[in-house]
Amino acid sequence: MRHFGHIAPAAREGLFFQEPREFGADSPAGMLSAALGATLYSPATRPRLADDVIKQAGRGVVSMVLCLEDSIDDSEVDGAEENLVRQFVDLDARGSEVPLLFIRVREPGQIVDLVSRLGRSVRLLSGFVLPKFTEERGVPFMEALASAEKACGQRLFAMPVLESPELLHLETRREALRGITRTVNKYRERVLALRLGVTDFCSAYGLRRAPDMTAYDVQIVGAVIADVVNVLGRADGTGFTITGPVWEYFRLQERMFKPQLRRSPFLEGRAEELRTALIEHDLDGLLREIELDRANGLLGKTCIHPSHVAPVHALSVVSHEEFSDAQDILRPERGGGGVMRSAYTNKMNEVKPHRAWAERTLQRAEAFGVAREDVGFVELLAAGLAE
Repeated sequence: MRHFGHIAPAAREGLFFQEPREFGADSPAGMLSAALGATLYSPATRPRLADDVIKQAGRGVVSMVLCLEDSIDDSEVDGAEENLVRQFVDLDARGSEVPLLFIRVREPGQIVDLVSRLGRSVRLLSGFVLPKFTEERGVPFMEALASAEKACGQRLFAMPVLESPELLHLETRREALRGITRTVNKYRERVLALRLGVTDFCSAYGLRRAPDMTAYDVQIVGAVIADVVNVLGRADGTGFTITGPVWEYFRLQERMFKPQLRRSPFLEGRAEELRTALIEHDLDGLLREIELDRANGLLGKTCIHPSHVAPVHALSVVSHEEFSDAQDILRPERGGGGVMRSAYTNKMNEVKPHRAWAERTLQRAEAFGVAREDVGFVELLAAGLAE
């Protein structure tokens, strides 16, 4: 699979200076963690879940979480597990390409049990999402994952969700972060990414952000994100990929844009019209939050509606200007440091301080590609939405 692989090759060629690289479930963990993109959550109770998975793969989704936790009622868990096993068997029989698939469990025991029940279809599973992750809860989860991996004979990743009250509350945050760090470092090879549970953070104080506000505008939440990145997102080789929080609003209906998109993959001058329509349909907050995610060191995003996927992926593509700067900074002859004017002659590139940024930018370029010089967000969004 690859990002934007669902659009025609000719259209991709027109959009990208460097196309996104292909990857699969057996790719190196570093590539997969950078390529997660918009991770779409779906309740495991959906009766046509296999159809949903294949449909979303055809629309450009590359990672999905099938949820047995907060998205379903406590009384539905047994039935959801049975449905999940049936749907995996169905997907395996069809032989269709599927996204990276993860299961969000409630308790460690579900991991070993589900891997056993999935049988041959476990080969479609990339790992598990571990809720309310702390050191106390996390160690049993990680031990169960190791046992399941040994039992099925394939690599299984963990994506812990950082959302516990201990992490949110100021008096316990420092020790909670220390414990989480000890745990994920001990099992580093199995941790694909860390996810932020901002909805649970807000819940602890009876808060809910409006559609024109980002998670960073809720200062108590922004403070937690900053501390998580400070401890667990460092660029010195000790950090992990940390993904952006969920966006709760989805009034946008993609069909509203289909007549425009069919006329041209590049809109032929309709870029401002689409941009205005996006703002009018409550995506302005999402777009600002995606930009703030990256500015604060996060990559990828939890999504609960398909309409969020294309904006996340469009804003993840590396611009030609970013790519040019990153390449200049990382040229071998610049190894000793120094300062230079950017090729776009609009900024200073300082080799040593900007090196980590440049390395991360080129990693993102491998996963999401580099846009042509005259291609921007609107054109990438239009191509991502077009059928």
